[in-house]
This record gives sequence, C-alpha cells and structure tokens, in this order.
Amino acid sequence: MKHKKGGKIDVNGNEDKNQLSSIKNALRILKSFTMDEPEKKISDLSSSLGINKSTVSRTMKTLASEGFVYKDPETKKYRLGLSILSLSGVLFSNMDVYRESQPVLNKLVENIGETAHISVLDDLEVVYLQKVECHHPVRFLTHIGRRNPPYCTSSGKVLLAFSEEEIINNVVAKGLTAFTKNTITNPEKLRSHLAKIKEDGYAFSLEELSEGVNSIAAPIYDYTGKVIAALSVVGPKQRIPIHKLKSIAKQVMAASKEVSERMGYIKY
Repeated sequence: MKHKKGGKIDVNGNEDKNQLSSIKNALRILKSFTMDEPEKKISDLSSSLGINKSTVSRTMKTLASEGFVYKDPETKKYRLGLSILSLSGVLFSNMDVYRESQPVLNKLVENIGETAHISVLDDLEVVYLQKVECHHPVRFLTHIGRRNPPYCTSSGKVLLAFSEEEIINNVVAKGLTAFTKNTITNPEKLRSHLAKIKEDGYAFSLEELSEGVNSIAAPIYDYTGKVIAALSVVGPKQRIPIHKLKSIAKQVMAASKEVSERMGYIKY
C-alpha cells in the first residue's frame, strides 16, 4: 500500500477516485433541487440521479451536517440549507454584471412597467441571474436560477447570436423542441434568425416559449467587447403588443448599453 497524507490509497489511487465520486454525487444532488422541485426525498434523488439509496442517504447526512441541506422532520424531505444562501451572496456580491445592472433594471422596470431580467448562457441553457418585478407581475417561466432553452427566449437568442458557431451547432444538435406553434424548430430558419438578431442588436420572442408571453432582449458587453449576458423585459402580449416592440426595444437597448458601459465597455 502507498501512503498519502490524510489517508491510504492503493497503487491505482482508488481512494482518490472514491473521493472524487463522492464529491460528484454531492454536487449532482445539490444541482437537482430547483424552484419547481424545492424538496425531495432520498428515494426521489436515488431514482432521478441513478445513485443507490445508501449512497444518497450518506451524502445527504454529510451535506446536512455542513448546512447545505435541511431535512424536514415531519415530511422527511430535504431542501437546500442556509449555507447555499451564504455562498450565493458571496457570488452575487462579486459578480460585476449583477451589481452594475441593478440600478439600470430598476429604472427600466419603472419606465416600461414590465419585469426585467439579466441572464447568461450556461451549458446550452439560459440561466436567469437577476429579476426585477414590475408592479403588476404575471406568472412567467422565469425566476432567479431558472433554466430555459435559448432558442425560444429573447435573451437566449441574443446570447446565441453573439456566440461561437460551435455553441449554436450544439444547441441545434440537442434538439429544437416546439413549446408553442411559434417556436422555431427549423435549424436553418434559426440560424437565419440569429444572423438578423446580430445585425439588429436585439431579439424578440413572440409567444415562442409560453403562449401569451412576449419578450425583448439586448446584449451586455464587458470591457473586452465580448457579450457576456443579456438584458430582457417580459410581459403578456396585451402589454407588449407587436406594434410596440420596436419602441420598447429602443429602451431595452439603451439599458443594455448603459450596463455595458458600467462594465467598462467602450464602443469605438
């Protein structure tokens, strides 16, 4: 046996492999909690993740001891713990786009009267980092941490339009599922649409993810000139009708430009 500080491993390094496997299981478990499924039982996690119950149970006990999950004594279900909240606070406080966009989003929501978001592209999905609700919100498929397909959301289409060709190819290869009759499911039509978005500098989503919901988005640049996020507004089609899209787009583009400039972007 070889000896290593902190424990023993065999010549093949099996202890290291086991430790990495345990860490991977813990991360997969934490990532499985969503706004739609905030609480889960051991059996739920075991079934959905393909990890045996004893491993899940052991991992959850460890996570609970560190405050990353909490077990409800009555329902026996687990939910994320306060340690996750403290880490997210550190993340957001050090995320420039989150900090710099806050006052801009507040002003935009006040002027337009619709909900605004900041989102990024992660693992071929749109992830919402920030959301400012309007005074008369309507339930949409968005919340902080929510993941949506990029090809049928205005923010996702903006991010795709300014992405490398490989990313667009990967999204297409993953499949263009139709969520409504307006969802773009033809790869060539999507590519043509993205080229137009890149030329125009903004994107619309007209009932493409959810019926009765329209949205408008524009890119946010960092100091290097790279598109790192999207700023979008979303609302019911009655309040964001087609004939108002261009006028609202101007305000969204102005807001995204302001955030970009606060991030150090200078357009030459």
